[in-house]
Amino acid sequence: MKRRLKRFGSVLALFALTTAFLAGCTSTPTETGGAEAPAASEGDDYKLVLRLSHVFSPEEQLTKSMDWVAERIYDRTNGAIEIQTFPQGQIAVYKDGLEQVVRGADFISVEDPSYVGDYVPDFTALVGPMLYNSYDEYVEMVRTDLVNDMVAKAEEKGIKILALDYVFGFRNVITDKVIETPEDLRGMKIRTPGSQLFIETLTAMGATVTPLPWGETISAMQQGVVDGIEGSEFTNIGNKIYEIKKNVAFTQHFLGTCGVYISTDVWDKIPAEYQAIIAEEFEKGAAEMVEIGKTEHSNVVAELESFGVQFNEVNKEAFVQATRPIYDTFPGLTPGIYDMLQEELTIIRERLQ
Repeated sequence: MKRRLKRFGSVLALFALTTAFLAGCTSTPTETGGAEAPAASEGDDYKLVLRLSHVFSPEEQLTKSMDWVAERIYDRTNGAIEIQTFPQGQIAVYKDGLEQVVRGADFISVEDPSYVGDYVPDFTALVGPMLYNSYDEYVEMVRTDLVNDMVAKAEEKGIKILALDYVFGFRNVITDKVIETPEDLRGMKIRTPGSQLFIETLTAMGATVTPLPWGETISAMQQGVVDGIEGSEFTNIGNKIYEIKKNVAFTQHFLGTCGVYISTDVWDKIPAEYQAIIAEEFEKGAAEMVEIGKTEHSNVVAELESFGVQFNEVNKEAFVQATRPIYDTFPGLTPGIYDMLQEELTIIRERLQ
C-alpha cells in the first residue's frame, strides 16, 4: 500500500544541531521564522504526481529523508509536485526501478549508483570496493569533473541524476563468525543484492554469494539458507538483524549510498521554477542524511553492542588486494578508471586534512 504524504515539520526540529551545516550546503532560501512562501506556478492547474521507490524499511533514515524531501517539495510548490513514497520494495526497485526511469515513467528511482552502471559503466567504479575512508571523501568525489562527466553521459541515456550522496554507512559483513581475512569467508553463503558489482566483490572477498530480494533475506538467515549478509549498522538496527546474527566484521567493503534518478523526458516537462525546488530539496536532503549518519553512527554501534553484537577489525589490505582486480575486469569500465579515482582521492584527502 502506498505511503501518503505526511506532515513532518515537527520532526525536523529534532535536527536543529545540523542547521548551521545545512545552511551552507544548499541554495534553499533560509527560514526567518515564518513559513516559506510557495513558489508561483506557471498555471494554477499544473499538477504532477511522481512515485518514488526504494528498498529501505520505514525505520531507516533513507526512508525518513525521502519523506521529508517529498513533504517540503509539496509545500514549496503549493501541491503542484506530489511525490508519493513507496519504501521496502513495494513497487519496482533495483534494475526494474531504473528501467521505469529510462522508459519515461512518472517515477523516481532511489538506488545504489552501481545500477546506473548498466547504462554508464563507470558509475560502477565510482562506488566500487575499498575506495573510501570517510563519508566526506565520497561527497567531494561526486562533485568532481570526473563524476560530472559521468552524470552528463547518464542524461544522454535518459537518466537525470538529482543526487548521488544519500549515504547510509559503510557496508560490513554480518554473520555469527569472526571474519578477519578473505580466507575466513571461504564456504560462507552471504546474501547480496542482485547487482553484478556486489556479486563480484563478495565473491572476490571469498564468500559464496547468494543474491536474494530483500524481502526474502530475513527468513533466509533464520532458516540457514544464507550464513549472513553485508550491510551497514543502520540497516542492521533498522531491520533487527542483530536478533539473528551477532558479529560484524568491519570490512567496509562499500560505502553504502543511494542516488536519486528521474527520466530526462519527465524532467524536461516540469516548469523551471519547480525543477529548481526539486533539485534544491534533494540536495538538501542528502546533506541532512550525511550529517545525521556521521552524528549517529557511534550511537547505533553502542546500541547494537547492548543487544549482544560484537564488532571486529579486519586485515583491510588483504581485502583491498582481493578486490582490486575488479576494476580491471568489470565489463565496460574505462581503462585506468581506478587510477583516475585514486588521483581524485589524493587531491580530496589533502584538501580535507
